[in-house]
Amino acid sequence: MYNLKIGVIESIDDVLANGVKKLDEIGLIEIQLNCWNVPVCTKENADKIKEMFGNKYTISGVWAGWIVGPTVWNFIEGPQTIGIVPETWREERVIGIKKVIDFANMLGVKTVTTHMGFIPENPSTKEYEGVVDTIYDLCLYANQYGIDFCFETGQETPTTILRTINKIKERGLTNLKINLDPANLLLYGKGNPMDAVDVFGQYVVGMHVKDGDYPTNGDNLGCEYKVGTGRVNFDYIIRKLHSFNYRGPLTIEREISGDQQKKDIIDTVTYLQNILNSIED
Repeated sequence: MYNLKIGVIESIDDVLANGVKKLDEIGLIEIQLNCWNVPVCTKENADKIKEMFGNKYTISGVWAGWIVGPTVWNFIEGPQTIGIVPETWREERVIGIKKVIDFANMLGVKTVTTHMGFIPENPSTKEYEGVVDTIYDLCLYANQYGIDFCFETGQETPTTILRTINKIKERGLTNLKINLDPANLLLYGKGNPMDAVDVFGQYVVGMHVKDGDYPTNGDNLGCEYKVGTGRVNFDYIIRKLHSFNYRGPLTIEREISGDQQKKDIIDTVTYLQNILNSIED
């Protein structure tokens, strides 16, 4: 059996407001904390979460969002609003992400993930160089704590991600890694996730278990689906990650809410466990 931990994403705001009730209902103890509300990243709240989680729950990583500027998840406004690519909000968003990195360190967590944004494909442009400089700054900041700073795949092609990792390595840092979201590669039309793992699999330290389909027009992303009902071939991808000796978590992400979300997450645990049980480690 391929012995990977199965976990789930949970927002810091929800944990602070409601405790671990939802986590107990789902039955998973490996948690990636999602933080869009940067001001909650205080020492007091880190201590509250550590006390609340105790020895029962493990925090696999923190997902860093931002509160500055709009964020539109489509192909028209997305390039100007998502991540650290838009110059208008870049400086303030970097400050916020650094606060999330500080918070992760308070929690004793060693990975921080974000959406970088629609990184330019042309490496010869000043726009691309500016994004690389910003990613280097964030990697350098995370490196002081021994933290990996991670792409969540989505808006970039696999080749652009690989190129950017190599650019950061050329500057002497090796802590730029990948949180693979295979569904996002489909939703953004950026690549087949099976092929993408061949391109950058050695750098994957986390994975979102989410399913979906390609876009049907040039304006809007493809649709997310319950795991096992979209185009992502999880059996292939998990086996390919095994060939890279992947030991990170499988973090379930279901972008709906309410009782159906809980049911789908619980069903996905069984789905994943069947795959892991079929792989000789």
